[in-house]
Amino acid sequence: MRDAALWAAMAGAGVYAHGQEAHPSPVLGLVLPLLVLAVAVPVGRTRPAAAVFLANLVVASGLAHPTATASPYLLALAVLAYLLGLRADRAGPALVLFGACAALDLALCAVLGVGAVHWFYALSLIPAALLLPWLAGRYRQARLALVHEGWERARSLEERQRSVAEQARLRERTRIASDMHDSLGHELSLIALRAGALELSPTLTGQDRADLAVLRAAVSDAVGHLRDTIGVLREDTEGEEPTAPAVEPVEELVARTRESGVTVHLRREGPARALPPLVDRGAYRVVQESLTNAIKHAPGSTVHVGIVRQADRTEIRVTNSAPPGGPPPAGPPPPAAGRAPGHRGLTGLRERVLLIGGTLHAAPREGGFEVLATLPDQVNPERARSTGEPREESGTPASRRLAVARSGARRRFAAAFAAPVGFGLVALVSCAYLAHQLTGCVLRPADFAALRVGQDRAEVARLLPEQQFRYVPDAVRALPVPAGTVCAYYRSNGNLLDRVDVYRLCYAGSRLAAKDVLPG
Repeated sequence: MRDAALWAAMAGAGVYAHGQEAHPSPVLGLVLPLLVLAVAVPVGRTRPAAAVFLANLVVASGLAHPTATASPYLLALAVLAYLLGLRADRAGPALVLFGACAALDLALCAVLGVGAVHWFYALSLIPAALLLPWLAGRYRQARLALVHEGWERARSLEERQRSVAEQARLRERTRIASDMHDSLGHELSLIALRAGALELSPTLTGQDRADLAVLRAAVSDAVGHLRDTIGVLREDTEGEEPTAPAVEPVEELVARTRESGVTVHLRREGPARALPPLVDRGAYRVVQESLTNAIKHAPGSTVHVGIVRQADRTEIRVTNSAPPGGPPPAGPPPPAAGRAPGHRGLTGLRERVLLIGGTLHAAPREGGFEVLATLPDQVNPERARSTGEPREESGTPASRRLAVARSGARRRFAAAFAAPVGFGLVALVSCAYLAHQLTGCVLRPADFAALRVGQDRAEVARLLPEQQFRYVPDAVRALPVPAGTVCAYYRSNGNLLDRVDVYRLCYAGSRLAAKDVLPG
């Protein structure tokens, strides 16, 4: 239906122009062009270049018309060129097509021997009808691609927002798991340690010792259940690091651990100064996790805690000696999925330290175990937020496609405006040159009236303009001239927008043999 409507509009322009002609040719001027366009319009959906070439043939056939220059089907050529720019992705084949059309038009002008006006038409109007609508179509195509990529980007951002919400929920679960492990796990370990110490008290009865054994076993089971709960809460994503300061100083943590029966020695070196909350909490967690592991895996050992403040960093070293009775017996094997529960604390601690730009080394040492952490005094904000809410990266496929669409739209927008400006400048220069040619060959009527047949050519030359009229219509040149004479032609006035009478001066030797006024 759209193709039929488009063809009807083109046919209407052709029928109107055909009715205005003085001696129309129904077959060559109307029927044949409309049949060619009836083929070109539907073909343009799949082969727009072929449609443009067919329309150019219709327009070029108008060059053979003896009087009419402009073809009524120039509008059809412009419409099909616009559709070519809209439907074709590559510019190279279209430019080759335009070059072939221009070569065909110029070759036809040369074969037919047309006048200057037809040459001007083939060099300016036909290329303009090809190139300018094509550029407009390419710009429209780029705009549509940009809008499409914009909607795709919006859908991508919407999906990313849902992913952000899901990751926020997972980070909250991971944060809860970390807090439970760091605080509640440590307290339960201390309770189990105190219960074990009370079992050795000589003042307790057998029943009391049995009750304490049951209590210690219950606490141990609670620690195992806590690890299972943490395993459910923790995800592969890193948790958002809390920025609140430590709940208590390291000295109080060491004192409470010492009251539970653990031999702990604390040593501080360097100047005392306030640390950022992330670093302060990180230092607290390093000491807390190291004490918990020493109580759990090396009961009865001596623990040394050293905190050394340096110029731009803090070094924390926690070392426990070998347990007096050897390492505790191995527990049950770890679950099939995931890592052993005993490694969760050090793994989370390493992630916490790396998050704030520090380093953590944990390894056996002289029969015991040593944890060495180095924390910077200043935290890089970008690094601290690296595990926060994900941001849209400039390197994602959606971003690259949108950038390409934007760049293409800008280039085609510039070309769509630069090409008309270039054509305008060329047309302006051409018109200025043509105007100079037409006004420089005007013989004033008074001077023409003053010329006399038989006058010497040198006297005649004093009244003539600088140059002769070069673009004499073929019908005027075909008029008979006096035998044995050579004729020169001049325009009768400087009107550039209308046909004017032509003055013809014919010379026989050095004498003016005839002068005539020929209708333009």
